[in-house]
Amino acid sequence: MGLDLREIVAAFMVLFAIIDITGSIPIIIDIKAKSGAVHPMKVTVVSYIIFLAFLFIGNPLLGVFGIDVSSFAIAGSFIIFLIAMEMILGIELFKQESQGEGAVFPIAFPLIAGAGSLTTILSLKAEFHTINIFIGLTLNMVIVYLVLRLTKMFERLLGKGGLQILKKVFGVILLSIAIKLFLTNTGIVILNGR
Repeated sequence: MGLDLREIVAAFMVLFAIIDITGSIPIIIDIKAKSGAVHPMKVTVVSYIIFLAFLFIGNPLLGVFGIDVSSFAIAGSFIIFLIAMEMILGIELFKQESQGEGAVFPIAFPLIAGAGSLTTILSLKAEFHTINIFIGLTLNMVIVYLVLRLTKMFERLLGKGGLQILKKVFGVILLSIAIKLFLTNTGIVILNGR
């Protein structure tokens, strides 16, 4: 079976750091303000399905479309870059077509189940037993759900001014993540192309 508490804790900690749901609170609040609502259960379930797909059939799934992990990460970096630009400049690039439905994208993907966390899932499979990654991932999804449920409380605590400051700061952080993801994976694609 391969159940190992050390592996579960390690997988949980790595995924918690890379998903960074607590750091995404200002972004989620901003998206919620534009789309009208965030459905915590729906967003969590969609994210979880994406993660599970990558956990069990990640490489073959991308292979069906002729895409490698690095190319997928580069595509994700563009989406993250655009979200960051929205936050920093106060502009709207992602039109929310239907009230509440738009919250699934871009929160479930690429914010929660983004290129970095999906690539991490594939990397963890090389080190840990799948069952331990699955348990660590499930625990993270419980935390994601709880944070999404508590966004109203965070809004009240921070106030409008606090939210604006956090939005700009996290926009710059998100921009940095997008650039790092792009540069790292562009190098890999170039090296593999030779």
